[in-house]
Amino acid sequence: MSNPQILRFFIVFAVVLVNPAFSLDNGLALTPPMGWLTWQRFRCETDCANHPNECINESLIKSMADQMASKGYLEAGYEYIIVDDCWASKERDMHGRLQGDLERFPSGMKALADYVHEKGLKFGIYGDYGNFTCGGYPGSLQYLETDAMTWADWGVDYLKLDGCYVELEGIDQGYGMMTKFLNQTGRPIVFSCSFPAYVGIKANLSAAVEYCNLWRNYGDISDTFEDVKDIADWFGDNQKQLMPFAGPGHWNDPDMLLIGNFGLSLEQSKHQMTIWAILAAPLIMSVDLRAISDESADILQHPKLIRINQDPLGIQGELVKIVSLIKGNSTPVFFSTLLKKLLTIFFTQPKKNYKFIKMAFC
Repeated sequence: MSNPQILRFFIVFAVVLVNPAFSLDNGLALTPPMGWLTWQRFRCETDCANHPNECINESLIKSMADQMASKGYLEAGYEYIIVDDCWASKERDMHGRLQGDLERFPSGMKALADYVHEKGLKFGIYGDYGNFTCGGYPGSLQYLETDAMTWADWGVDYLKLDGCYVELEGIDQGYGMMTKFLNQTGRPIVFSCSFPAYVGIKANLSAAVEYCNLWRNYGDISDTFEDVKDIADWFGDNQKQLMPFAGPGHWNDPDMLLIGNFGLSLEQSKHQMTIWAILAAPLIMSVDLRAISDESADILQHPKLIRINQDPLGIQGELVKIVSLIKGNSTPVFFSTLLKKLLTIFFTQPKKNYKFIKMAFC
């Protein structure tokens, strides 16, 4: 996809590897998680005086929850609202527990989770396995059990655990300890891990499957189509190492959807949504839902793409060939096997709408 004269084909590899060791014992994320996260759009903005509509605070999270519940996102399948980095106080409380920033989250994190739950949504939060988060807030390295219990007490349904400020040696086993403590809380919490992205393609993905529901594999996405293409290329180049580890309950994660922000055209947005759907990737938005265009919202809520992404088989798409075109722009063509044993062919064309063809799968 990095060459505009290249046509890339993705096809779902119709083999499901079954291994009892390849399962996190929480029964969650049997299809790729769908939700919304603060980071790409709002980053670590904490200056609420000068940026009241964009700072990480309880008002922002409540507003996004309202939008998700009332504007069709929840109905489309987006159920998690996740607060990324920079939500916490710089100091733990007198009992060593994490706490939300007292000025930006005056009602407390449990009250915020309760609000999200009242909207029919699930509440997610960010932590870091190291001494500090990537933004410099308290990490969990010496507090794994305490933090797991704190998050469970707040009603957290989804944990994204980053990997800043920690030695890479043995990092997968460290994430395994957090898995143990999350399970001990008795609360079902989807666990999103980051250690494979820090280790690289040689990461122990068997450990990722054992300990995590989903995991980041590659560098952070930025709001450009070049990054979308770079990530898609990397997944294609490394698919043989990645595909055997994807499936119900455990997913490779190419990072957030950029749709509705500033860096992608509508056509480029369709490309990202398409590729992420075929890759059986988590569909995690990061956009200001109060200001998103109707056209971008339609892409994010596209029912056929979501149906492909959420198919119970959970088979990750595969790049099978590269065909150079003589004329015109490249037109990505994707294939996906679905549970109903249909072969769905998806393609986009410049300045045209989505096209779908269904045929019997042999």
